[in-house]
Amino acid sequence: MTPQSKQSASAPNEHPKQITSEPQVLSILGSTGSIGTSTLAVLDHHPEHYRVYALAAHSQYQLMFEQCLQYQPEVAVLIQVEAAEKLRQLLKEAGSSTRVECGDEAVVDAAKAHNVTTVVAAIVGAAGLRSTLAAVAAGKRLLLANKESLVMSGDLLMDSAKASGSLVMPVDSEHNAIFQCLPQDVTGVNLSGVEKILLTASGGPFRNWSRKELSVVTPQQALKHPNWSMGPKVTIDSSTLMNKGLELIEACHLFGVGADDIEVLVHPQSVVHSMVAYSDGSVIAQLGRPDMRTPIAHALSWPHRIHSGVQSLDFLTLANLTFEAPDLTSFPCLRLAMEAQREGGTAPTVLNAANEVCVDAFLNDSVAFLQLPEIVEYTLSQAKITPAVDLPTIINADNNAREIASEKLSSLSC
Repeated sequence: MTPQSKQSASAPNEHPKQITSEPQVLSILGSTGSIGTSTLAVLDHHPEHYRVYALAAHSQYQLMFEQCLQYQPEVAVLIQVEAAEKLRQLLKEAGSSTRVECGDEAVVDAAKAHNVTTVVAAIVGAAGLRSTLAAVAAGKRLLLANKESLVMSGDLLMDSAKASGSLVMPVDSEHNAIFQCLPQDVTGVNLSGVEKILLTASGGPFRNWSRKELSVVTPQQALKHPNWSMGPKVTIDSSTLMNKGLELIEACHLFGVGADDIEVLVHPQSVVHSMVAYSDGSVIAQLGRPDMRTPIAHALSWPHRIHSGVQSLDFLTLANLTFEAPDLTSFPCLRLAMEAQREGGTAPTVLNAANEVCVDAFLNDSVAFLQLPEIVEYTLSQAKITPAVDLPTIINADNNAREIASEKLSSLSC
């Protein structure tokens, strides 16, 4: 790690707010997705310490209805109008006092509500950007699972966190592992003596596949991750290694390092979630079962520890733990993410936007698997990259990149 990156390093807990005896009051944004349901599963073990103020999701009104009955939030938000109306009717018939709101602005309101202490940012993609920024600006403890927010607006988000005193706790298993492996004190993480961050990747379902095999990959195959249970977008990103690229960008902002300070290692067993190498030759690793309840419980309770519902590892039954370099030829998305982070400015925003367009098209059988990185690379070459000075600039870059990627997709289908 270069001296410059050490000096400029900033930590997610630069101004930590300690957990008190008072219950944390949560808004869970993305409550019907995998992170949201895992968070609620952790809360089930500690009803005396956590209370749900708001649940928010896109359109799964039936699951949201069941969550409202169990956790009795004051507010439930659905983005889709028709779904919100169906939820409102179901709750009325059930005699629930939960208030139903609709739309993006209602999600932002749930994130910054004055009585909320903790926000779980688990809305996938750029759709979670505004609410995540709102939570940080309001000084909340932020459990960050929406990596796209940092990819798109990393400097803005982290600067806002410093200004407001927001505690940003990473929920991605890899970033949470890095956080646990770094030295900590009351002023945050001290990167002194850190040589390198070792970011692990499962390799996805197509590790060691040939280009010929990858050329006929179907969405159904890509959605079958060997280790993790995740939503469709993240699962597809894992199959292309774009997810690891986005995580590398996220780690740069969370821990104040450069892309060259991070080494990606493919670790198919997903037991070692990430490591930190030190100048004295030590390497500290965080290990655990591939279950998101572990990093969620850690982020909820830090600096304390609570039961997550996940069993500890049984080292006597573990298979061999292996590591290998990522294949950047067969999976160029990781390389593109590294290059975008090095370029800086709005390049990561463009990368993310193009990827979201491509993943949506792939899930709808509108583009081939191997065309995903090609379209992302084309979009990066055509988009104008500018300094990411403010949110309007970032939103404009996002919109422009989506137009470029969509036009390229249309030309391929002609």
